[in-house]
Amino acid sequence: MKLVVTGSIAFDYLMSFPGKFTDHLLPEHMHRVSLSFLVDTMDKRRGGCAPNIAYTLALLGERPLLMATAGQDFSDYKQWLDAAGIDTAHVKVVQDKFTASFFCSTDQANNQIASFYTGAMANAGELSFRTVSGLKEDGLVIISPNDPDAMVQYAQECSTIGVRYIWDPGQQCARMDAAQLAAGVSGAFMVIVNDYEFELLREKTGMSEEDVQRQADVLVITRGENGSSVLTTGTRVDVPAVTPDRIEDPTGVGDAFRAGFMKGLATGANYEVCARMGSVAATYALEHLGGTSHAYTMAEFTQRYDAHFPRR
Repeated sequence: MKLVVTGSIAFDYLMSFPGKFTDHLLPEHMHRVSLSFLVDTMDKRRGGCAPNIAYTLALLGERPLLMATAGQDFSDYKQWLDAAGIDTAHVKVVQDKFTASFFCSTDQANNQIASFYTGAMANAGELSFRTVSGLKEDGLVIISPNDPDAMVQYAQECSTIGVRYIWDPGQQCARMDAAQLAAGVSGAFMVIVNDYEFELLREKTGMSEEDVQRQADVLVITRGENGSSVLTTGTRVDVPAVTPDRIEDPTGVGDAFRAGFMKGLATGANYEVCARMGSVAATYALEHLGGTSHAYTMAEFTQRYDAHFPRR
């Protein structure tokens, strides 16, 4: 199966705050917030939703095709992605812009406050699936957070040329309007969001879980440490999270889950097994700083899967 990953390419600036953000939010003054958090550490990491997903897919033995835009500072990142086994032939470099950047502070309760600089991501609409060969015959696309207009364009292109796609609006649920969110859902094979993002989608579009299922074959809602739910028409399967050996950083955990789920789909596994694979992949990411710092062999992955999900 040809797996195509779209979404942001970014550099992540990850900072840690030695307290809880909520201790500094005053309910009676929420109409005017002016806060600055002094952080203890900062790490610059390779990131972006698309490379995060593609990297875990590569760890799981796939050679995903990455379709995204990056800036003039992408050269070293490209070499690293190529070495990791990711096809970067469809990454467009925008020479007069910098690669998008994600600035994220995480507190002791794993709450996050983040800002995202668009940069070259704004040019994502210049790419097209019509340039990717072999998709219609045996392809699966994930449309992860990116420029909102480009995401809708990709969904429409996939529907037009008959390619299955996963609609993964993620943090863009906050930016996209009801029409954009609904457009992505309407032709999707699968919709995946976390529980907070689903509430945003529901509030903006008026769609219930049942409404989404009437348009997409599969709805997956992730719930952090409470695992995930896979909903198809008339069926719901709840899959637990895999307990981590340690918690390092939540950045990229959802992307790793998506990659694990896609690997399951590529091998023909049922949806429950796909979600279990997602849970295992997510925990590896949770145990490391950033979305592409973890590493394992397929044998190690399988051993951990079997330890948490014994074969019946």
